[in-house]
Amino acid sequence: MAIRPAEQLIHKAAWLYYAHGLRQDQVASQLNISRASVAMYLRKARETGIVNISTSTQLFTDDVMARKLEDALGLDAVWIAPENGHIPDPSTDIAVLAASVFLELVKKGDRIGVAWGRTVYTIADIMSYADLQDVTVVQLCGNLGAPYSYRPDQCTMEIARRLNAKGLNFYAPLVLSTEELARALRAEPVIREQLSGIGDCDLALYSVGAVDADSHLVKCGALTSGEMAELRDQGAAGVIAGQIIDAGGKVLDCSYNRRVISAELASLRAIARRLMVVQEDSKFEPLLAAIAGGLCTHLVVGAHMAQRLLDQAGAALQKAS
Repeated sequence: MAIRPAEQLIHKAAWLYYAHGLRQDQVASQLNISRASVAMYLRKARETGIVNISTSTQLFTDDVMARKLEDALGLDAVWIAPENGHIPDPSTDIAVLAASVFLELVKKGDRIGVAWGRTVYTIADIMSYADLQDVTVVQLCGNLGAPYSYRPDQCTMEIARRLNAKGLNFYAPLVLSTEELARALRAEPVIREQLSGIGDCDLALYSVGAVDADSHLVKCGALTSGEMAELRDQGAAGVIAGQIIDAGGKVLDCSYNRRVISAELASLRAIARRLMVVQEDSKFEPLLAAIAGGLCTHLVVGAHMAQRLLDQAGAALQKAS
């Protein structure tokens, strides 16, 4: 069973109060809720046995891991979909959880930046309908050819439809044939205005792509598998909104990136809430790169990926000491 985001505040309040020793007013400040709410959540935690780790359920086990990941990686919030051996595709639980988390993060009047790919489109496809006021959904990068599934414009408009929100598409291709043409297109007033407004978003939803033969960039024809292999040799570690990043989460210095029409990473980092969802365990290295680059504040992953991240953080801490 996926963790319900509504329960997260109870678990987080208990974690901050009992594990970190914060006062109730400090917990209220960190969670941006009232002190009275903190007292209520702590009472519920005691009544339901949440604070008794030895007798808690799988839900709390995973939630404790989430709190540890937040501490280890410096993230605002982490949600972990527990292992479920009864379903053929465990990534489904991750997408269901992510859709619920995303809906809870969206506020009235928000401007939301959306990237593309199978994960984002799956979230959009299973998301419940919500009638939110004055919400705008913005495409974060240029578009792809019509035959390709999970296109940026499809992801943007489907999420806008589910939220009964305004959708703003990017009327430019993702990749241009030459660097000169890309520079000229970025200078066009309408494109320049769209790119400059990305940093004004309140929330971003995206995943991180791999840099192998299964990468969306290879499957959509933006790069050949040979070109991707060369970029990997040059330090490519992941793909964010169509851009290739290195292991430190910085834009890789390559001709491909200079031909891309997409939001600059600085604009993405300017977005206060950056929700990253990763379904595949094969994206461990790309996810590390995205986290290292400050491209993630909120994270939804599966239990196995969460444990790998914790192990990695522990190994890095031990090496540093």
